[in-house]
Amino acid sequence: MQQGDQMECSGKEQQMQIVCVRSASTGGAVVGEEVGEWAEEQSSRSALSLFKEKEEEIERKKVEVRDKVFSMLGRVEEETKRLAFIRQELELMADPTRREVDAIRKRIDKVNKQLKPLAKTCLKKEKEYKMCLEAYNEKSNEKATLVNRLMELVSESERLRMKKLEELNKTIESLY
Repeated sequence: MQQGDQMECSGKEQQMQIVCVRSASTGGAVVGEEVGEWAEEQSSRSALSLFKEKEEEIERKKVEVRDKVFSMLGRVEEETKRLAFIRQELELMADPTRREVDAIRKRIDKVNKQLKPLAKTCLKKEKEYKMCLEAYNEKSNEKATLVNRLMELVSESERLRMKKLEELNKTIESLY
């Protein structure tokens, strides 16, 4: 901005010098009017050129800012791509174990579903087994009792028969 102000001042000084030189060389009143018009025209041109310079400077700064914004956007896009790549890599690293875990969980759930009816059947069969075992044990005890009774009866029967045989034998011996 300071350079533009210096250029403006030096440009006005040059115009004034030119006006003074022309008015001095022509030396008349008509020339004074022409010089005044010419000075006005020059100052208008100077103001117009100053305005154009400022517009060009604004446009340059605008282009610079736009370029900076676009370069920053480019960097942001690159960083976004890098972050997306890193996130994808992290997901890939965790993904195989997650898939295995999910598969194992599904298998566990499936086995649990199969185990429930088997557990019910097992409990039912265990009850039946216990009932059968009790019945078997009762019958075995009954059999053992009956066998013991039979043995007692057989032994008593033999004893009685032996006794009878001995009596008969005594009777036969007495006959002789």
